[in-house]
Amino acid sequence: MFRNQYDNDISTWSPQGRLHQIEYALEAVKQGSASVGLRSKTHVVLLALKRSSGELASHQQKLFRIDSHVGIAIAGLVSDARVLSNFMRTECMKSKMMYDRPMPGSRLVSLIGDKAQINTQNYGRRPYGVGLLVGSYDEGTGPHLYECLPNANCLEYYAIAIGAKSQSAKTYLEKFANDFETADLDALIMHGLHALRETLQQDKELNLKNCAIGVVGKDHDWELIEEERLRTYLNQLEAGAPTSGDAPTAAASEDLPQGEAMDTE
Repeated sequence: MFRNQYDNDISTWSPQGRLHQIEYALEAVKQGSASVGLRSKTHVVLLALKRSSGELASHQQKLFRIDSHVGIAIAGLVSDARVLSNFMRTECMKSKMMYDRPMPGSRLVSLIGDKAQINTQNYGRRPYGVGLLVGSYDEGTGPHLYECLPNANCLEYYAIAIGAKSQSAKTYLEKFANDFETADLDALIMHGLHALRETLQQDKELNLKNCAIGVVGKDHDWELIEEERLRTYLNQLEAGAPTSGDAPTAAASEDLPQGEAMDTE
């Protein structure tokens, strides 16, 4: 009861200095099905675990195409993700119409941060209850992978996982972090599938229905791989195929990639 006095509006602070609605939005991301992102020097791969509400229901879409050079994976409320994805598509179209160039990924992420920030400080609004992994390939700067959270934090990563049981995926990604930069596309996808599998319950397995892969990179427009096109990769996963040509070695903790804060002003 004490807590409920202070979570009716986003602009109401609790005596402990907390904004409970932002915490609720972050919790929605943690409870959403997992998404994984990782990048090499040429490509970005996004993977998502799709949930179904029942035996007779289809699986929810978790990967969205924004532009030919940008795609996103989500964890959290799909309805909020659709609002943000439509906003991102509009901004990309504006960039092409006004400047005759694709929207840089860093600029697009900054706009998302600005839009999320408005909902964390204005009366009568609520934070977006969704986390985004944004993969982009920009001419001149190469591939980029960003994480956008409901509290308007935007970070850039070499590899990251969000959603339920994402810590298990992060542990895998940290272990093989040094292999990602030089990995080819197929090896990068296999690393992503291994990480995504770590987020599953013990009695569950990845199949053609519950996962999807998005790829964007050099001379490679955004491509969604799902359904039957996944079969080859899942067969390799079940066969225990190695994720790289050499024996994997664990990366030292001090060498792990760290997120870099993005300027959202």
